[in-house]
Amino acid sequence: MSKARNSAIGISALALVMIASFESYRGTSYDDGVGVQTIGFGTTEGVKAGDRTGPVRVLRMLYRDANEITKQINECVGDVPVFQHEADAYVSLAYNIGATAFCRSTLVKKLKQTPPDYLGACTEILRWDKAGGRVLPGLTKRRQQEYQLCMTDK
Repeated sequence: MSKARNSAIGISALALVMIASFESYRGTSYDDGVGVQTIGFGTTEGVKAGDRTGPVRVLRMLYRDANEITKQINECVGDVPVFQHEADAYVSLAYNIGATAFCRSTLVKKLKQTPPDYLGACTEILRWDKAGGRVLPGLTKRRQQEYQLCMTDK
């Protein structure tokens, strides 16, 4: 198995399932714990308190949001070659922390080094276990699973 240029990598079914399992389905908007209204599988854009939606619409929103995150990751990482499982771990992380935070992260700096520091980039995933300055057990569990996926075959 060879690495593909990052710009050639798209969202995989595994990444979508992984994100959905972490985010959990909610048909009614809720506060994510740090003041952000969220609905479905973690959609935040345009969500207001009291909003409602259904499962089919939520799946479309997940696919749309994950594809947008993937495009933004491809732009900031550029042509660094990665395996699909690494890209899936990065998409899951960025879906949760936001593409801007991901693109400004030390993880991306490690990927863009010459040569890329793939192990170091995967390890950086573990640092993103806080929300509102507090370590959250759910984020710790998510980061460990993303890290394990990223480290596949290393």
